[in-house]
Amino acid sequence: MVYEIIGSRILAPHIGTSTYVWTSLIGVILAALSFGYWFGGKLADKKPSVGILASAIFTAAGLVSATILVKDIVLTVIAASSLVLELKSLIAALFLFAPASVFLGFVTPYAVKLRTVSLDSSGATVGRLYALSTIGSIVGTFVAGFLLIPFVGSTRTLYLVAASLFAASLILAPFALTRTNLTAIVLFVFGIVTNETYAHFLYRRVELVDTDTEYNRVQIFRMNDPVTGRPERALSIDPATIQSRMFLDGDDLASEYLHYYHLVRLYKPDFQHSLLIGGAGYSFPKEYLRTYPGKTIDTVEIDPGMTALARKYFDLKDDPRLEIFHEDGRIFLNHAPDEAYDAVFLDAFSALFSIPFHLTTRESAVEIARVLKPDGVVIFNLGGALTGPAGGFFRAELATYRSVFPEVQVFKVRSERPDDEVQNLIIVARKSPGSVAGTIDFELGRLLANRRSPDVPAGVQILTDDLAPVEYFNSGR
Repeated sequence: MVYEIIGSRILAPHIGTSTYVWTSLIGVILAALSFGYWFGGKLADKKPSVGILASAIFTAAGLVSATILVKDIVLTVIAASSLVLELKSLIAALFLFAPASVFLGFVTPYAVKLRTVSLDSSGATVGRLYALSTIGSIVGTFVAGFLLIPFVGSTRTLYLVAASLFAASLILAPFALTRTNLTAIVLFVFGIVTNETYAHFLYRRVELVDTDTEYNRVQIFRMNDPVTGRPERALSIDPATIQSRMFLDGDDLASEYLHYYHLVRLYKPDFQHSLLIGGAGYSFPKEYLRTYPGKTIDTVEIDPGMTALARKYFDLKDDPRLEIFHEDGRIFLNHAPDEAYDAVFLDAFSALFSIPFHLTTRESAVEIARVLKPDGVVIFNLGGALTGPAGGFFRAELATYRSVFPEVQVFKVRSERPDDEVQNLIIVARKSPGSVAGTIDFELGRLLANRRSPDVPAGVQILTDDLAPVEYFNSGR
């Protein structure tokens, strides 16, 4: 279980953390374990030996060491391929996690054979060993999720997994220093040295911080803005996108899509109390506090570790006008008071440039409408295309919001980009339709020029809690 959970964090920076990735990882490891069970049971009947059991565990340790050494190279090649995500995740799991899993599966049936002294007690022996195996899996799951991932990190946890397997093998049966055994140990040592050296190199070059929180594997690094060349710090939890950016030479917003959240001045000019779901680097809350003195904003960020990183690397400061809630955004909405907010901003993202599915559904939109005041507005960013095959998610989300809100408008963040290309799109939905009440200054006029009026064909799927295939839509098919 530790190996499986850590596997998801190893894959995340290269191919994401979508349902496709988890499905491939779990399926491949279960298949590898099953083969190991069969192979271990068959060999146990022919050659029951503690030495063979120790060798199997030692081999598993060597294969984990190989994963440590080659994971970044293999994943870089797979991520750069033109394969669909399902195949990318399946191939990655097969190459990196199946081999060691076969030998880990080998252990239990082989140990059962060694511990069985008579048929009269075979049932008790099998039950006892499988109970111990299950208890070990439970303990490993909690230790990995609550301690190792947030405090040790995913890669260094792999070091511990390999070292523990080596130690267990040696306790069972000290081995002779054969060429195979020496190769496994060299792989382990070389893998650690290579990973730590590469991490140090990246930190020196781009100030890369690669860390794990309870919810995400986060990479923070220095880069230059692709348009202006200005230095900035960026945060990413996904192989394809950057979740937060901050200029290092000024306080203005680095991400263009965040400027569209200022449309609140136009659609709800008397706003006082707002809600943002999705904090990440807290770019917009900082902008909100600077731009709107006297106004307050609640920010819901599921990951406390993300908030800690924002404080350390993105200049997030305590402010009495900013209240932070570490909670799932949908759960927060479900329990928020009626008509509590003038405006709701959504900026929550997961893998594949997608919004977490339970924040895309009609039920979620109903909850947002409930917590808004009668003339309130919701503004959110999504990744999609206005037209073409890549526009499936956008069309479904637009239809979903039109089923709840009487007025829904769409803005294209980068007017020069083709309509059939995946990009940042802004949806603005008003609880009560009517004329625009705010003053249209130069900045708002620039944003309004990018308003679009896309058609949604009849029969487009409305997303619901029961059926919201967001990741399928965002796979471009």
